Amino acid sequence: MQESYKIAVIGTGVIGNGWIARFLAKGFDVIAYDPAPGAEERTRNMLKRVWNSLEQLGLAEGASQDRLSFESSVEAAVKDADYIQENVPEREDLKKNVLKAIDEHARNNVIIGSSTSGIMPSTLQEGLTYPGRLIVAHPFNPVYILPLVELVGGEATDDKTMEKARVFFENLNMKPLVISKEIEGHVADRLMEALWREALHLVNDGIATTEEIDRAITYGAGLRWAQMGPFLTFHLAGGDQGMRHMLEQFGPALKLPWTKLTAPELTDELKEKVISGCEASAGNATIAELEQKRNEFLVKQLELVEEYWPVSVSSQTNI
Repeated sequence: MQESYKIAVIGTGVIGNGWIARFLAKGFDVIAYDPAPGAEERTRNMLKRVWNSLEQLGLAEGASQDRLSFESSVEAAVKDADYIQENVPEREDLKKNVLKAIDEHARNNVIIGSSTSGIMPSTLQEGLTYPGRLIVAHPFNPVYILPLVELVGGEATDDKTMEKARVFFENLNMKPLVISKEIEGHVADRLMEALWREALHLVNDGIATTEEIDRAITYGAGLRWAQMGPFLTFHLAGGDQGMRHMLEQFGPALKLPWTKLTAPELTDELKEKVISGCEASAGNATIAELEQKRNEFLVKQLELVEEYWPVSVSSQTNI
């Protein structure tokens, strides 16, 4: 890709700003639009905070915070863009209205990626003039560090568009996961939601505090999952016969009612348990200070993941 490659980012909340940081680190020009008061100031302050992390990961030649500009309308932001990333709040009506405006003013061969965490692309494609170029490109926070991006096409999307998107995100040093069948919540969020629901039940039932649950993941499953994920982790649990023995030995336990599939009622009491628990764990640290510690940790952790990942994943971009 050429250094003059232009990216439009529509919506500059936490995810939109994360995309902006990643695109700038790649050496691209970024044109942003967000009608919220103070949006540009918040974005530029965020870039100052995280630029050190991006430098540790490695900046492309010509990468600069100065290559960011803000426009006063969707039309102005997208009309010359070579790729567009939409990140407005997770409301279907709002997203559809914004995407229609983008579709109307962008060049008709430009891919539009939506950061939606739950809405299916076929739904978002409804009413667009060029629906086939709209895909889901769902990242994970912080976008400028975490490499996973879920790519999902809708009913109007062809393989050529998905391949073009896959190559684009690989060139961003990301790990695109091309999901062949659309489903609400995609893949990674559905897995995280299952754990989140169970965690809320454990807090609600007085079995564990928020700190204890965080420690259970941090010093147990989380360490293993960062390297191998759940399937390879269980593959090792089966000994020399791997997953075959693991399923024979522990498979019957899956029928036991250990976990709860539905979320608990989010009562005021449960909310207070979760909020007070998180505030106690954070102590006197501000969100900015916690963010900085998280970023430093993730940069080091990514280096370990790349060094110790047990198999080649270059051919495993489709599921």
